[in-house]
Amino acid sequence: MQLIGAYTFSLGSLGLMRFLGVPWSWSLVATLGVYIGSGGWRYLRILFKTASRDLFGLSVLLRVKWELRRHQRSKTSIPGIFQETVRRHSDKVALIYETTDERWTFRQLDEYANAVANFLTQRGFRQGDVVALFMESRPQYVGLWLGMAKAGIQAALINFNLRLDSLAHCLASSESKAVIFGGELSKALAEVNGLLGKNMLKFCSGDFDPGVAPPGSEHLDPLLAAASKSPVLCPTKGFSDRLFYIYTSGTTGLPKAAIVVQSRYYRIAAFGQYAFRMHQDDILYTSLPLYHSAGNIMGVGQCLLYGLTVVIRKKFSASRFWDDCVKYNCTVIQYIGEVCRYLLNQPVRDAEIQHRVRLAVGNGLRPVIWEEFTRRFHIKQIGEFYGATECNCSIANLDGKVGACGFNSRILPNVYPIRLVKVNEDTMELIRDAHGLCIPCRPGEPGLLVGRINQHDPLRRFDGYVNETATNKKIALNVFQKGDSVYLSGDVLVMDELGYMYFKDRSGDTFRWRGENVSTTEVEGILSRVLCQTDVAVYGVEVPGVEGKAGMAAIADPKGRMSPSVLYQELQKALPSYARPIFLRFLPQVDKTGTFKIQKTRLQKEGFDPRHTSDHMYFLDAKQGCYIPLDERLFGIIETGKISL
Repeated sequence: MQLIGAYTFSLGSLGLMRFLGVPWSWSLVATLGVYIGSGGWRYLRILFKTASRDLFGLSVLLRVKWELRRHQRSKTSIPGIFQETVRRHSDKVALIYETTDERWTFRQLDEYANAVANFLTQRGFRQGDVVALFMESRPQYVGLWLGMAKAGIQAALINFNLRLDSLAHCLASSESKAVIFGGELSKALAEVNGLLGKNMLKFCSGDFDPGVAPPGSEHLDPLLAAASKSPVLCPTKGFSDRLFYIYTSGTTGLPKAAIVVQSRYYRIAAFGQYAFRMHQDDILYTSLPLYHSAGNIMGVGQCLLYGLTVVIRKKFSASRFWDDCVKYNCTVIQYIGEVCRYLLNQPVRDAEIQHRVRLAVGNGLRPVIWEEFTRRFHIKQIGEFYGATECNCSIANLDGKVGACGFNSRILPNVYPIRLVKVNEDTMELIRDAHGLCIPCRPGEPGLLVGRINQHDPLRRFDGYVNETATNKKIALNVFQKGDSVYLSGDVLVMDELGYMYFKDRSGDTFRWRGENVSTTEVEGILSRVLCQTDVAVYGVEVPGVEGKAGMAAIADPKGRMSPSVLYQELQKALPSYARPIFLRFLPQVDKTGTFKIQKTRLQKEGFDPRHTSDHMYFLDAKQGCYIPLDERLFGIIETGKISL
């Protein structure tokens, strides 16, 4: 507002001097002086410091926008673009599987995907059908969903850590007609087989053991080997067709199936390609799971759309990370905040400076370790970005500003219509002015990140979730102006004077831990069920020097009969490792509102410090594999970072 005021005042001064007959040259000099003296120097400072950043960002935005429109007009698809990549790079290595040193060329990946498409078509699957994919990361994973896409079938990418209720929910909510599962997950699928319905077809990829796999399962590998590898490309309506579903946790509790359309896949991959200046000679290393958009779109998307070689590791290994990068001559790596911290905690080894990695792409790199990470591992560029699978307000750090997850131009803020708006910190409700519109945050004020929705623009559209109710909860009306609609990110950020944005907190009933979004209501529901409907409050607590928030569960135990060891055994069966509470607190009763909603504010403020309460607290010791009493001595050890979480 100060910049606009200075500009308006200066124009008024120029008009007045011309009215009084002052020569143009003197009028312009005097106007410039008035402009600078009335606060315009701030604008000139911002212009000087951010012009190159903003111009590069604008060039990336325009390039992606132009390419999206070109593909829209030609009614192409992701499989169609991949066919062009295969034509240019048929014998080049597309995917490398670190676990077995297996290498797939673009031609081999294409032929495998064709076999998948032909097999599923022969088995009666049609365009628009959904098939769930439940397996660990490996090249077949890419070939399977890509083959489905060629046949117009939508894949539901299931988190391979899920078990029991959460797994059954994801399979049911996607309305999948079949599930393709990895042999390593046969037991997990067998546990929910009775909930899948009699008509659900089951195909096992990889090691097949009929005695462990659910009854009626078929071994997929020989079926694909016998299928035709002739090209298949289902006609599409355009770039707005659904490609697959990625599950994301949210305030509704159980995972929600976010809709990924063709244009969204392209947009995410394209921004990564151009914003971080990747090129087709790069070799990208990812140990992130392929059921995530980071691994499967930002990572594998560089292979499918731009011809890069991608090295896939089944699971992250801090001790082997740099050895892998050296072995495969990797030039780009993917990370989440936890990956960076784990790598820094490793002993110094020769491989960490013998690699050729120049770029690290990801999100969640904490400012306190940012410079240490780049300095120790000789990384020239950090490609930090912010964005959720379904969001329309992604941002990126294009110039390596330490700690920033992206920016929005202060000079041309309307080019990319995103804003930080004021919210009530307790309820996270939007604060509105006298006209019913939201109030933009000034630099330094934390606010909720929102993005204006335009369903006709691939950069601005919001496709939401399979569940329409969940979709509506992420949309707000009359935000920038009357009649508009915006996407609510659910995340609180803060912007500095130059437009750089910094992640502050995750709102709602979700917190981030070990690279995963953990739904507090989902964990509460499972804990409550395991404990015979006992009142439970789950929340995230900050631990010094650790990315994200560690899960803590406050459990009502008025008679003091709860057994942490028994509870841990049950949680191992019901929850993935990242969702198991790190801290437990047993208390007489859990605070509730008048409408019986669980209150967590007091509990969150007290955290895991045993000095604040006489309640019994426990800590999950990963090495011992059990909960141990949390006293002041152990609290001090955790606070100083001498024990690993």
